Amino acid sequence: MPQNIVVIGAVALGPKAACCLKRLEPDSKVIMVDRDNLISYGGCGIPYFISGDVSEPDQLQSTSFHMLRDKKFFLDTKDINVMTNTEAISIDREKKNVLVQNFSDGKRRELPYDKLVLGTGSSPRRLPVSGSDLEGVFLVSDLNKAIAIKREIAEGKVEKAVIIGAGAIGLEIAESLADLWGIETAVVEIMDQILPGIISPNMARMAQYHLEENDLSFYLGEKVERFEGKTRIEKVVTNKRTLNTDMVIMAVGVTPNSDIAKKAGLEVSANGAIVVNKKMQTSDPDIYAGGDCVEITNLITEKPGYWPLGSLANRQGRIIGRNLAGGNAEFEGAVGSFVIKLFEISVASAGLSLESAKKEGFDAISAFVVQFDHAHFYPEKDLMYLELVVEKGSGQVLGIQGLGNTGDGMMGRISAVAPLLKYKVTTEDISNLELPYSPPFSSAMDILNALGNTAENILAGRNRVIEADEFADWWEKRDNGDTLFLDCREWGNAQPFVEKYPEHWKSIPQGELRTRLAEVPKDKKLVLICNTGVRSYEAQITLDQMGIRDSYNLQGGMAALKKWGQPILRILKS
Repeated sequence: MPQNIVVIGAVALGPKAACCLKRLEPDSKVIMVDRDNLISYGGCGIPYFISGDVSEPDQLQSTSFHMLRDKKFFLDTKDINVMTNTEAISIDREKKNVLVQNFSDGKRRELPYDKLVLGTGSSPRRLPVSGSDLEGVFLVSDLNKAIAIKREIAEGKVEKAVIIGAGAIGLEIAESLADLWGIETAVVEIMDQILPGIISPNMARMAQYHLEENDLSFYLGEKVERFEGKTRIEKVVTNKRTLNTDMVIMAVGVTPNSDIAKKAGLEVSANGAIVVNKKMQTSDPDIYAGGDCVEITNLITEKPGYWPLGSLANRQGRIIGRNLAGGNAEFEGAVGSFVIKLFEISVASAGLSLESAKKEGFDAISAFVVQFDHAHFYPEKDLMYLELVVEKGSGQVLGIQGLGNTGDGMMGRISAVAPLLKYKVTTEDISNLELPYSPPFSSAMDILNALGNTAENILAGRNRVIEADEFADWWEKRDNGDTLFLDCREWGNAQPFVEKYPEHWKSIPQGELRTRLAEVPKDKKLVLICNTGVRSYEAQITLDQMGIRDSYNLQGGMAALKKWGQPILRILKS
């Protein structure tokens, strides 16, 4: 039977739900309402529009066959009416209508519905500091704001910029400004690492080092106190410094747009997100909601989670569309898959980082592996850095993070693990994971398999490890005399370090360790080092066999230290 369907929000979830319904139930009447004039665009493409990689805003609003998704498109091709520049004021659940108001003429009208869809999205947080209303201070809230930012840059008004927030959006925009526009760009972040809560501190430091090599400046662990300027922004004042700037872009997270739901008496979580069931129904079964305005189940913790991602909004929109047409589709939840391009590298993750896992109450450890993305003998190859988070005892895999080049390899490895996490897989499953093999694409023992093996060895106590940050701390304290750094590589690799630090750095190649065991001090803590952590692990096994157990394998080896920006490596350039 034909229905009256009203959809509030016409960017991601709303259009997907509306179009799915119309394909299944063509006779139903659908009206979409949005407060903006631009609709149905790829919001995740905004940083690439600002950078110039995407030249025109219409490209973010176009279909793959180059049709502009505007009001006329939805009416002509989808038989869906769209009311732009129109705000939904309130919902009367008893009468089943929505009160809306047009911004242009101020007129109000009531829209009756049989079923209602809330795709109200989210709003970027604005720092509650003085000067946030100065000209040149922006929030990246929609495509119109992005157009305004790009216009100011193109007009030559911006030589220096400050990004507030080192999350994904903040970093993407920072790259956009510095890379293609040549703007002197600084990033201020209140936490002590970039991408907080997404990746580990060590992997964050590796990504940050790469960004710094591309002329971005970072001020971590700093709180913005105020913005200063007469009419236009001139300075950003933190609790530690003052930064001169011509533009500020705030990217400090988002909050779900749930006011209209709350006023209508729908259940809303303590975090302000609309509560829905697996069918994406709110506490009122005739009202559905999805996208950035709802909370969903974290499939690892089995607790409520919040991921404002366009990919999830589109999938949820299809679930809602099917259920509007009488279906019984369900959206289970998510693990929070993530990928970002930062100049010449990609950073990706799925599930929990080690820090997040511990906060959730898991007794967890992480394994870190560096290995070529292709077969080691194949001429075109690059190092990839992967970290696996696992629970002690059960060996359950809780998350995976990675850093690599901008090819498909990193995305492929994270994507292979992400769908498995909801099944509570263990390290053994990753060790034996079947992956396609061909030298131009992977190794016979893929880095994922090696990662699972490493995690198993750590859990079993066979591989006692330290991270790059622990190495840095132990190296700073080397004059205490209780630690020796044992280089398990060949002499040509170890020589510069032995000659520079003869009291602290010793060279015994892993293949010579058994015959030179007398040279290994038994009264010192040993840090075992090789290029990637493989030979140093073999050395640790040998030392254990010989009764020397106070040794620690540097995860990722010298490759990790190089990516981390460890100062000790400067001697190689001198």
